[in-house]
Amino acid sequence: MAIDATRGESRTASGAAPPRDALRAPLAVLGIVAAGLVAVLCFAYPPLKSEPRDLPIGLAGPAAATAPIAQRLGQGGAFEVRPYPDAAAARAAVLDREVYGAIAAGPGGPRLLVASAASPAVAQALQAAAARQGGAPMPVEDVVPGAPGDPRGAGLAAAMLPLVLLGVGSAAALGRLERGRAMRAVWISVLAALAGLGVVAVMQGWLDALAGDAMTNAAALALVVGAVGLTGAGLARWLGLPGLGLVALTLVLVGNPGSGAQAAPETLPEPWRALGPFLPPGAGTDLLRGVAYFDGAGVAGSLAVLAAWVAAGALLLLVPGPDRGGPAPAGRP
Repeated sequence: MAIDATRGESRTASGAAPPRDALRAPLAVLGIVAAGLVAVLCFAYPPLKSEPRDLPIGLAGPAAATAPIAQRLGQGGAFEVRPYPDAAAARAAVLDREVYGAIAAGPGGPRLLVASAASPAVAQALQAAAARQGGAPMPVEDVVPGAPGDPRGAGLAAAMLPLVLLGVGSAAALGRLERGRAMRAVWISVLAALAGLGVVAVMQGWLDALAGDAMTNAAALALVVGAVGLTGAGLARWLGLPGLGLVALTLVLVGNPGSGAQAAPETLPEPWRALGPFLPPGAGTDLLRGVAYFDGAGVAGSLAVLAAWVAAGALLLLVPGPDRGGPAPAGRP
């Protein structure tokens, strides 16, 4: 075997590349195709296999009127029926995000309370379930409607992936540009704040796809970007590019499909249902829905998840130790 000094490649006596080198391209092609298939599975499987699973729904009224409804709703495991003494209590449960909707039985017959802001898809599923109860069609009241410009909730679902990519991009770019780890954290935080303001300006100011206080919404969005960016920068600091890749793959392939933005976490198949609420896209979706439409009800858990990601990322980035994710030393690319 001879060495081609001009190209740095090994050659056999006949001039052909060794068998090991000849396998590189086919193996790369197979690896890329396999990665693409995994991505297709991760993005396609959750929405295709989504269906109500123990979806919390309220039921209010006299036992004689609600017992048959509770029995029918409880069949198949689609709904978790929670009893309430009257319609006012059921409405309060919807507003507090304890349930996605409720059926209130009264002298005039049952009526359905939904909150399309919590999930338009779930609101439609509840209406379909109510229609299967038989008898006259139930009157439907949308207790918390979605934004006028986004009645189907498509904007929220579409925004989560760009937010994750912004966080990963901030970690990658500032890891190359900023040598100081503390300043890296500062600039990631600045980028996250600007991203939150920008997304709100587009979604709420221009597209009318969000409701509520714009600055609170911007803070929620910034927290998602910051959680991803700081965690990515922290892992990149210790593990280099593989650490950042781990964050990107986990949040894009598991976190984004498991966010529940297209419907609700209770409709997702495993493992997305179990993991989604503990990843920034899922926690961010829940937080934004809560602050934008429900005056902050039910956001303590998602806020704690995002705060934990921010704290973990900052700790990984700032504690003393090696820095594999910073700018290359002078004279190196």
